[in-house]
Amino acid sequence: MHVAENSFDPSRVVAELRALDARTGGPDGSRRLCWTPEWLEARTLLRESLATLPVEVDEDEAGNLWAVLRGTSIDTLVVGSHLDSVPKGGWLDGALGVMAGLELLRSLADEGTPPVTVALVDWADEEGARFGRSLFGSAATVGTLDLEVLRELSDKEGNKLVDVVGEHGITLENLDAARTRLADVKAYVEVHIEQGPILESIGKGICTVTGTKGIERERLIFRGQAAHAGTMPMPMRRDSFRAASRFALEIAEIARRHDGVTTVGYAQCWPGVVTAVPGETRITMDMRHIEAEALAAMFADAHDAAEAAAAAEGCTIEWEHIFRIPPMPFHPALLDAARESVAEVEGHDIELPSGALHDASEMARAVPTVMIFSSSIDGLSHTKEENTPDEHLEMAADAFNRTSRRTIGLIAAGSL
Repeated sequence: MHVAENSFDPSRVVAELRALDARTGGPDGSRRLCWTPEWLEARTLLRESLATLPVEVDEDEAGNLWAVLRGTSIDTLVVGSHLDSVPKGGWLDGALGVMAGLELLRSLADEGTPPVTVALVDWADEEGARFGRSLFGSAATVGTLDLEVLRELSDKEGNKLVDVVGEHGITLENLDAARTRLADVKAYVEVHIEQGPILESIGKGICTVTGTKGIERERLIFRGQAAHAGTMPMPMRRDSFRAASRFALEIAEIARRHDGVTTVGYAQCWPGVVTAVPGETRITMDMRHIEAEALAAMFADAHDAAEAAAAAEGCTIEWEHIFRIPPMPFHPALLDAARESVAEVEGHDIELPSGALHDASEMARAVPTVMIFSSSIDGLSHTKEENTPDEHLEMAADAFNRTSRRTIGLIAAGSL
């Protein structure tokens, strides 16, 4: 399918990203942590741009911001991403998808009434940086949030999620109503920075994304016996940190065996003083794979490794579940649309799975979904050093536009 000439301007996407950065960034990075005044300021900028377009703007019961351009048909294409960031984060993560979606709405409105309805969404709290539950807004829309878990979540200052979102007019009991937004949705398209080093390492600016990796995320508690660091002989110790360390090294080997990735991102010992053998050590484990069977095998191996590590040091092991999402392969017809678009823009058929979660991970549960990646300089993200060449940002926006218009054609033809 050929995409006709249109008024979509990739350079305007980059200009609006820089305007957002000027308004909500600083020397330490982006300041758009969700549910904070800086995040609301980012949304104010978006609303100002949307005010010039013939769109209907409102927020749903989960705090997601929607802008709807009505088409000839109620069948709907949704595009978007998120404006929220991690503390001291990057200027592009999430924002690229929102600003590219804004430009798509602008160009479609310039051209008249589109054949299908097109909606831009800024998902609320994609990062989960404050309360630890990623994909809050998109998960609410798809219906995968666990309300009992949400009621127990607090930030590091002790503020409960239920109280903080309540200040923004959101009640957990009404979250399910956000699911009505998907009633006429036929597809979802998102563009995002890679957040990794692969595209840059092969000298490419963009690619098609085949899906998002599945995740198993757990907290492990190793319990031994606290003792004096000077008087307890080494062979007689029940050192919980040594047990946790054995496990951390072994899950790195598990990742290599299965061609996946594993991370121990947090560790804390009790009593936590230099003169005491750690009686209890808590760590977090994150493991990811694009194939469900391989992820399950990694998870089983991790359980065996934890038992062995604990036994070797005379400790016990307890698991606490944090988060789980299966691998989410994207839709074949939309993958074809993305591949054709990437080939037109950069002349290749390279594709990658996403190791990071995105709102597309949740949307893929419910509707046909696809993503486009741009490169990331040095593979860095979630840091003030996050960056992408302007040329690659414009290429990604261009490929996103082409993919979205191909998707509109598929929806209009009744193929989705």
